[in-house]
Amino acid sequence: MQHFIVDPDIRKAKTLPSDFYTDEQFFEVSKEKIFARAWHFLGRADEIESLKPATLLPGFLDEPVLLSRDGATISCLSNVCTHRGKILVEEACKANLIRCGYHGRRFALDGKFLSMPEFDGVVDFPTERDDLKKLPLAEWNGFLFASLESFAEFGEIVADLPATDGDLGPAVLKLRSAKEYEVQAHWALYCENYLEGFHIPFVHKGLNEIVDYGTYATETFRYSSVQTGFDDAGNVAGRYVFIFPNLMFNFYPWGVSVNVVRPVSRTKSVVEFLTYVGDESKLGEGAGADLHSVELEDEAVVESVQKGIRSRFYSHGRYSPTREQGTHHFHRLIAEFMRLA
Repeated sequence: MQHFIVDPDIRKAKTLPSDFYTDEQFFEVSKEKIFARAWHFLGRADEIESLKPATLLPGFLDEPVLLSRDGATISCLSNVCTHRGKILVEEACKANLIRCGYHGRRFALDGKFLSMPEFDGVVDFPTERDDLKKLPLAEWNGFLFASLESFAEFGEIVADLPATDGDLGPAVLKLRSAKEYEVQAHWALYCENYLEGFHIPFVHKGLNEIVDYGTYATETFRYSSVQTGFDDAGNVAGRYVFIFPNLMFNFYPWGVSVNVVRPVSRTKSVVEFLTYVGDESKLGEGAGADLHSVELEDEAVVESVQKGIRSRFYSHGRYSPTREQGTHHFHRLIAEFMRLA
């Protein structure tokens, strides 16, 4: 799709064409070219006790998977029985094997086929196709990620990121809350707003009092970027890690807020907010002191943009070389993936 060209020189570049956000065909194409090849967030490793079902991008990819712990080893498996396609595990549970509740097919915790009633005499059975598909699984800072068909090894994606151990505070993080926001806007519009601090003085009056806009910094890497906001004393008020195409890890003095942007349609997205707290005493500190208000302010702006890009008088814009490096980088990645054969 040569339609998607974003100049590598931010001073010359134009933004993505507006029809990327408005054309139904491009929305559907992005499902396979971008999201089917991406890494998806699956929670924390210490949350997996035995068997835990999950879904990769509910409402979009809708791929049922199963996180399985066997001792210290965690696997991500297809949660679909290889006999007749039934979902194997409906709720988190403790077990020493996986058993289908339809016809009794059994699998080991690593997905290997074990047995099947009433299959005596079946020719060429079992084969590897009777095992559960094992998906690539990665861990970073205690968080788990899986991919259907990864565009790169996860280690390669996070290799250039600065160490965030110092931002995590205590080693133990506990999920304190999980909340979903429904946003009437294209998923990419939400992400590109996240990827620049340019709008902070204009949109986030409260946040602007905490973050020193003049020292706000953005670094871009191959498939990720990092934004850092400092307070007036030069301390880190918030560090924002973005992993392409839709994962956001926001490090604050009290812990980490994880945001997952889930496409629903070309005019609707769901943003999942997962709050992992390491130090309750610092919850009111830093740029993460009032995430709900900041989110509502972001939603209002992004939803306004969603309306505006439909105008016949708008096709694309330009970038601020000093403030929109993250958005330019994001658009370059979208253009690259959309052009893939």
